[in-house]
Amino acid sequence: MGAYKYIQELYRKKQSDVMRFLLRVRCWQYRQLSSLHRASRPSRPDKARRLGYRAKQGYVVYRIRIRRGGRKKPVPKGATYGKPVHHGVNQMKHQRTLQSVAEERVGRRCGALRVLNSYWVGQDSTFKFFEVILVDPFHKAIRRNPDTQWICKPVAKHREMRGLTSAGRKSRGLGKGHRFTNTIGGSRRAAWKRRNTLQLRRYR
Repeated sequence: MGAYKYIQELYRKKQSDVMRFLLRVRCWQYRQLSSLHRASRPSRPDKARRLGYRAKQGYVVYRIRIRRGGRKKPVPKGATYGKPVHHGVNQMKHQRTLQSVAEERVGRRCGALRVLNSYWVGQDSTFKFFEVILVDPFHKAIRRNPDTQWICKPVAKHREMRGLTSAGRKSRGLGKGHRFTNTIGGSRRAAWKRRNTLQLRRYR
């Protein structure tokens, strides 16, 4: 086994004494830093490499802190002024994961960079910490490499805002099989529109 494989196996046992101590110390360290800052190198080099990071020019890693918890409905005194089915205020959940929210916040701050992927690095009772891999689409090392040229195209701008990253795709209900029939045709909206549009062909 190579070194990265050893690190991967360590992270699979997060309740071992080594990992509990390491994650606790790292969480303390991350809490002292600002909520969004650049990391000089990935905390989990094995995970970062599996998600596309390479230790060369054009790749950047940002670490971000996201406050945990559900999403309380912002209404005055809990009055939603609607049907009883929409009276919920307190136990509302956000449609997207905190990881997807983290990618979006980093993407807004670093507008010139492209979000490639992200991964979990720690959490405590109040926060979750993620590291986001970004790519500079104008760096020659990225533009000249056939494997990374795709992210330089204009269509890859702000992938994180449109649910195209790995974390963003998870909340879109995409997949194959009988569990994913609501998104046949690309998305929930496309499936709904197709099923609710009356198509009267000319020669029928």
